[in-house]
Amino acid sequence: MSAPDRESALLSGDKLELKLWLRLLTCSSLIEAEVRARLRETFATSLPRFDLLAQLDRAPVGLTMGELSSRLMVSNGNVTGLTDALVREGLVSREPEPEDRRSLRIRLTETGKRSFDAMTPTHEQWIDRMMAGLSRAEMAHLLELLGKLKQSVRSAAGAA
Repeated sequence: MSAPDRESALLSGDKLELKLWLRLLTCSSLIEAEVRARLRETFATSLPRFDLLAQLDRAPVGLTMGELSSRLMVSNGNVTGLTDALVREGLVSREPEPEDRRSLRIRLTETGKRSFDAMTPTHEQWIDRMMAGLSRAEMAHLLELLGKLKQSVRSAAGAA
């Protein structure tokens, strides 16, 4: 039997907005926990390491520490510690930014690219399996609805 989730304590009369928010949190938590466990078991790596490598893979010219921090939605301190470890392992390089010597640009090394490329097909299969209960049309509709929710949240945050 699985552990109770955020939705477990809801009552049938609770507000729909609350139910939706808790359902989103539950789904996100379940997916994240599964991916974390599989990355650890299969590749002896962590989700933050995988996410950092993924961001660099999408940016062939590399990213500054600030850009990485923003994209990963974590503090500069978290990115610095993670980057330090990946530099030591030869997976990423860190070089001064030509236009601003105080800023550092982080890039995947060839070893880092090979390591990331070895993980991505398996990671994609995990995500595909977890989404297999939805049709392509349902996924597209859910993506559209979540886009509207994202805009609604941003609008509400701007109005606060």
